[in-house]
Amino acid sequence: MDLSWSDADRRFRDEVQAFLDAKLTPELRHVGKTLTSVYAERDVALAWQKILYDQGWLVPAWPKAYGGCEWSVTQRYIFASELAKAHAPPLSPMGLGMCGPVLIGHGTPEQKAHYLPRMLRGEDFWCQGYSEPQSGSDLASLQMSAVEDGDDFICSGHKLWTTHAAVANWIFCLVRTAKEAIPQRGITFLLIDMRTPGVEVQPILSLSGEHIQNHVFFTDVRVPKANVVGRIGEGWTVAKYLMQFERGGSVQTPGLHTRLHKITAMIEAESAGRPELADEANALRRQAADAAIQIEALEALELRLLSRLSAGDAPGAESSLQKTVGTELSQRLTEIALAAAGLFAAVYQPHMVSPGGPSPGYVVPNDPTGIGPDYAWTVAAKYLNDRAGSIYAGSNEIQRNIMAKAILGL
Repeated sequence: MDLSWSDADRRFRDEVQAFLDAKLTPELRHVGKTLTSVYAERDVALAWQKILYDQGWLVPAWPKAYGGCEWSVTQRYIFASELAKAHAPPLSPMGLGMCGPVLIGHGTPEQKAHYLPRMLRGEDFWCQGYSEPQSGSDLASLQMSAVEDGDDFICSGHKLWTTHAAVANWIFCLVRTAKEAIPQRGITFLLIDMRTPGVEVQPILSLSGEHIQNHVFFTDVRVPKANVVGRIGEGWTVAKYLMQFERGGSVQTPGLHTRLHKITAMIEAESAGRPELADEANALRRQAADAAIQIEALEALELRLLSRLSAGDAPGAESSLQKTVGTELSQRLTEIALAAAGLFAAVYQPHMVSPGGPSPGYVVPNDPTGIGPDYAWTVAAKYLNDRAGSIYAGSNEIQRNIMAKAILGL
């Protein structure tokens, strides 16, 4: 089997590298290198989004008819790899990676014509309204109501853990339009303007001190029925389609490879000239080597999923495998990094890194110089932020149930 790049692949890689050298500014690279969250702040993400949009490379997986690239599997993997190597800041996926594909697959012509161009241009910034206080992984038990009133719905309820709700102007929600014996029925997929009267956002602070997640309260919010995606009462089908893209369909391993390279360099830097740390360093090297093997295995799965996507298929149940392995591997890398950084990881200094949102209540010290080596500044915040990885997009326990049923036939 020949796993080397073809001449055309290498030319494409060189083109991507030249683009990144020319357009990825030092400021954007700095954010990518020092990011402690999953996503960059809104203004940073939109700045990088505009550059990609102007190049025509914003949504490689979308059809060309809607502004996509329709690149081959190899091209998409090369692009993701080069983005990771160059430390490009990640884009928020709620619009481009989730709502956009849903509209392409289930939206009306009018919805596609209105929302997709605004999404691409960054005029609309989206968040996702799924989880509720009593409906997290058991999403079908959601209770946010949408009562028909002529051509509108009157929506009332409470969503939480809503990433970027404080800076988003649109939210896609699952709402209950009917109570049925089977809870998955009677759910509707609805697009809601966050500026509508009756929508209130309250912050949730993460363990790392960042304001990224939020409560969103809806009190008698009037939403046009024209904002329903798919059919009324059949939103669960739309949601399952979306969650395949949320859990899979992208590639994580280029970023994991880049992070692991940084961690192995950290292990060597911390142990250099310190023979008393030889045993500890060797233990960390073994852990890093084990993680490298697991990343290679995940990479094979991702390439297989990309191949299916290129043939027009949805990611399918294997996206649950990708999500589970990818998030747990990411958490494992944060644990190795935390051990390698040692006492330097204990210093809280968000002013020296790029949090995914503001850090309310934090006061920058009079001497803003960072404490300890720069490779240790992001370690603790990344560790704390990444604890949510095995919960969001459906907890990994739920993913294992999906795999047992849909893949193993148990």
